[in-house]
Amino acid sequence: MENNLLWALGLTLFAGLSTGIGSFIAVFTKGDNQRFLSVALGFSAGVMIYISFVEILPHAGDTMHAYFQSGTSEWVTLAAFFGGMLITTIIDKLVPSYENPHEIPSVSISDHESAKMARMKRLGVLSAIAIAVHNFPEGIATFMATIEDPELGLPIAIAIAIHNIPEGIAVAVPVFYATKSRKKAFNLSFLSGLAEPLGGLVTFLILMPFLNELIMGIVFAAVAGIMVFISLDELLPAAEEYGEHHLSIYGLVVGMGVMAVSLVIL
Repeated sequence: MENNLLWALGLTLFAGLSTGIGSFIAVFTKGDNQRFLSVALGFSAGVMIYISFVEILPHAGDTMHAYFQSGTSEWVTLAAFFGGMLITTIIDKLVPSYENPHEIPSVSISDHESAKMARMKRLGVLSAIAIAVHNFPEGIATFMATIEDPELGLPIAIAIAIHNIPEGIAVAVPVFYATKSRKKAFNLSFLSGLAEPLGGLVTFLILMPFLNELIMGIVFAAVAGIMVFISLDELLPAAEEYGEHHLSIYGLVVGMGVMAVSLVIL
């Protein structure tokens, strides 16, 4: 486990700072970004759905088998999986849509009137805060998975990193169009991703003595539920809203394909 420590912290850093990639793409992409957002969000959904059902959930089930008899372990796994969905549902109900990290505003330049600039900037700041809160448990999950199994931690980190790129765009776009400053947009988006490695660091410094394989299995199943719910409830609807239906589906299929190939190669 000690040999995996630096690798685990490095993966959480990689996953979190990918929000900076999203902000870079957002502020340096010319013209209307809506078609790009549609494909990117569909791609992210495909990655998350595929890895949840093919990798994370089966791994959680295998872990449960070490603690429960056959039959009971499946029920516990399913309870954790749908429990993750329930948690996400509650969070979505409590967090207003304008503060939701998966709600991406329209980026049409024609919509940006002077009176809306202050609101757009506030939206970017609120999104950054919400994403930081959202990324913290993701950092814990990535760190825990890598400590136990480095081969599992890497695809999880890749999936989360891809998922974080559109979130980086969500922060950068309103700030950029409100301030016309690429630096401000990039810095705010980049900083929101630091919650990911912070989650891994807190896990190492504080939570490690309290963690075991049973808790790991429950967390894995819950994370799979969270990923699937976010993909179906947030990412895919947003992908269709900001582009043609087929663009979001193309992104979804390509995302699944890329994740499938990466799992085979890795």
